[in-house]
Amino acid sequence: MTLSCVLPHVCEGFENMAPVTIYTRDFCGYCARAKALLDSKGVDYAEYNATTTPEYRQEMIEKSGGTTFPQIFINGQHVGGCDDLHALERAGKLDALLAA
Repeated sequence: MTLSCVLPHVCEGFENMAPVTIYTRDFCGYCARAKALLDSKGVDYAEYNATTTPEYRQEMIEKSGGTTFPQIFINGQHVGGCDDLHALERAGKLDALLAA
């Protein structure tokens, strides 16, 4: 299935996504927790804030099928939300995924 972006200048499908992409909203505790984990690992990520640019919400839904924030992609693969990211860390799988 080919996915298109609501904002064409952001990406065309998944091929132009940053290695780590996170869709967020302001005042979202789960978003802050996910970003804190990525920051603690020194990971650079592209953040798309749906509060400041509402079109990002529709784009996020189209790409992930998820409607809650955050939604996180690593190397074009949807990994889920904050709890999913932390589960990968607890399982010892996050570093390998980030290194791929």
